[in-house]
This record gives sequence, structure tokens and C-alpha cells, in this order.
Amino acid sequence: MYRMFGIVLLAVAAGQAQAKVDAVQAARLGADLTPLGAERAGNAAGTIPEWTGGVTPPAHYQPGMHHPDPYAGDQPLFRITAEDVERNRNLLAVGLVDLLERNPDYYVRVFPTRRSASAPQRIYDATRENAEKAELIENGNGISGAVAGIPFPIPQNGMEVIWNHILHYKGDQTRFINNQAVVINGRANLIKRDRYIYYIYNREGMTPEAMDNTLLYYRYHVTAPAKLSGTSLVVQDPLDQVLTTRRAWRYSPNDRRVRRLPSLAYDSIQPDTSGLATADVVDSYNGAPDRYDWTLVGKREMLVPYNSYAVHQQGIPYDQIVLPKTVNPELLRYELHRVWEVEAKLRTGFSHPYHTRRFYVDEDSWQIVAVDLYDAKDELVGLQESHPINYYDVPMFQATLETLYHLKTGNYFVDGLDNNEPMYDFDYPMSPQDFTPQALRRAGN
Repeated sequence: MYRMFGIVLLAVAAGQAQAKVDAVQAARLGADLTPLGAERAGNAAGTIPEWTGGVTPPAHYQPGMHHPDPYAGDQPLFRITAEDVERNRNLLAVGLVDLLERNPDYYVRVFPTRRSASAPQRIYDATRENAEKAELIENGNGISGAVAGIPFPIPQNGMEVIWNHILHYKGDQTRFINNQAVVINGRANLIKRDRYIYYIYNREGMTPEAMDNTLLYYRYHVTAPAKLSGTSLVVQDPLDQVLTTRRAWRYSPNDRRVRRLPSLAYDSIQPDTSGLATADVVDSYNGAPDRYDWTLVGKREMLVPYNSYAVHQQGIPYDQIVLPKTVNPELLRYELHRVWEVEAKLRTGFSHPYHTRRFYVDEDSWQIVAVDLYDAKDELVGLQESHPINYYDVPMFQATLETLYHLKTGNYFVDGLDNNEPMYDFDYPMSPQDFTPQALRRAGN
């Protein structure tokens, strides 16, 4: 059992100091550190292997396929249930322990660790350049001197780690069709959306000057259920959201009008989520970091969702994934990985249902893989998990499925159900002109 290995915490300064590292430290990238800043070596116990470049796609894979599981032959090492959770408590997110204890039928399947995360070479090269140039600006609400790659591969504080997550590579542009599920009192309601993302920061050939404080553009169109079909949204997302606020417009087919949303950030509720998801929980955390104080607790070994190819496979009925109380545990995979632990505490004068958030960020990819959520009374109220895979045709590591459990009510939210939809198109033609209120109006007519 992994419990014998305990928790490994590395002391790291938590202040919001300058981010740049010297040439000696930067030279570690691609040497004892991976190109994105993780420890290349495995752990002393041998339960975390060395990183050797990421996943190799199965020989039969063709672009357009739901990504076949490269580790389908792996057998679980063991299972964690409510009855034996105590033996592994120190390796689990607090929210996951709570979820197990509240649901006796739920369990965690632990598999051998596979360090599959990878990115294009140009992202590695940009990360190496960023290491000596990137800085936090405006009290950490923005960055300068970085483009394309991870801005702070050798982080000095919690805010830098969060920026690494926000800016880690997710492709240049993507069209994808998937479903989200709102599960209330054991009953799931699905919404199907046709979605488009056009990235600026990570784009090939991008420069800091050409970004013009723009991170990405996002658009979706609801196609089911019928009562919501035709509803559309456009978002223009700046890099520094304090300097320039996020702009969003929504089209309603009922009155055939496009309206500017007053806010789609922080604690504002995502449309069509029945109040279960705030705007800033998309991709585990997004948007400006200015309302929280960020502390880098350190690095530790944890059992986290990883290589979630099984729940990604084509043809699985959604009601076999989304169960009344939880996602089907038989389709999930957990592995032992090193993660950065970051604690965010709400600053005085701001409100949010999540007063404290504890993030666990995968060292190999900078993807947040789990979040413990606490209210103003410091009571645990939620658990977020990202179930990631490394995509093949565009090498990148991100969630194929995201979950948000409201632990006290038993309700939960799922996003990313794509098993019965076409696979993501990473070359779909689009441009910034497709992400304006005018384009939203044209699409609705």
C-alpha cells in the first residue's frame, strides 16, 4: 500500500516575489527537471517512475478517434473504500475522503503510475525562455515576459503555480461537442453544447506584444434539450482580467436578442447549471486571481485522477457514467503522482461560496487534478476533480471529464461527456471574428 510512503512536503517561499530565475536554475529544464519543470526522476520508493517523454499513442490510433487507452492492460493495484480509507487518508484529497465516507458504494481504483503528460517541442522551448523572463505584474493579476509556454516552470509562490495551470498548453484552436450534467436529488439533466475555443497565448508564432492582453476566445451553442436549443454564448477572455474585464454575450432564441452579461467571472453562476457551478470552476480554476491570497504549501505525493482513458471511450451510455450520487467509479483511474499544493484564501471585502480552496496541481502538466472547497466557516463543502488524458494528435494534457461534488447536499455537476459525439477537431477553421456579439447574432438568425 502507498500509505507507508507518507506525504512529502517541500518548503517553498510563499511570498509574491519576482518570478524570473537565473540561467543556472533555468538550465535544469530538460536536465534534472522535465522541459515543463517537474522532477524528471522517480521517487525513492519506486512507485513513481522517471518521466521519459510522455505517452506513446497506440499503433492503431488515427486522428478523429476517441483516444484508445494505452494502458488498457494495467490491473488495479488496490481499491480504497469507506471501510479502509483511513489507511490512505494522507494520500487523498480531503474532499475525496468525505465522498467515500458519505457513499459506502463508492470506491477508488488505484493503478500503476504512468507519467504520460507531454506537449509540443515549441512549448518546451518557450518554457525555457520564459523561465528567465516571466514576471508577475499588477500584484499578480497579470504576467509579462512570457508567451506560449509555462511562464513559471520553477515556481516561487502559489500565484505562479496557478498561472502555470491557467496558461498550460491546450492546443491552438478546438471545436468540440460534449454534454454537461446537472445531478440533483439523484436525477441527471443533460445539456449538449457545440463549443469552440481559439487560444491566443499558446498560439504558434505568438509574441507578448501581439497578444494585446488577450488569452482566448470561447463560444458555444446549445443543441439539446429542445427547450434550450439555440441558446448561445460568446466570451472574450483577457490575460489580465483586472486591467480589462472578461466580456461575455448571450443569445436567447426566445426573443432573438443578444445581451451583454453583467458578469461571467468569479462567483457568478454559470448559465444552465442550476446554481451548481460558479464561473471560476471551469477547468478547475480560471480567471483573475485577485480576490484570493495564494500560498504555496509545497509538493507532495497524492493519489489523483490520471490517464482517464476508460471514461473517455466511445459509445459508453451517459447514464452508465453519471450515476445518481457519483460518477461511475469503475470507469475512473487514480495514480500516485507528485503535485503542487496551493491554498487560496478569500481576501477581506470579497464574497464567494468558496472561502478557502486547496488546489492539487500535477507537476508534469500543471493541470489542476483536484480541489478541496471550504465555506466561510471553514467547513468542507465541495470536491472538484479533473479526470485527464494526454491527447495524441495534438500532444497536450487536460481533463476529458470534470466533476464538482456538493458534499453536503449530495448534488453534483459533470462537464465533458463526449463518448457519443464526434471527437475533438483541433484544426477547425476559425478566427477572432467568430467570437463577437455580431457573430453570435448572425449564428442565431
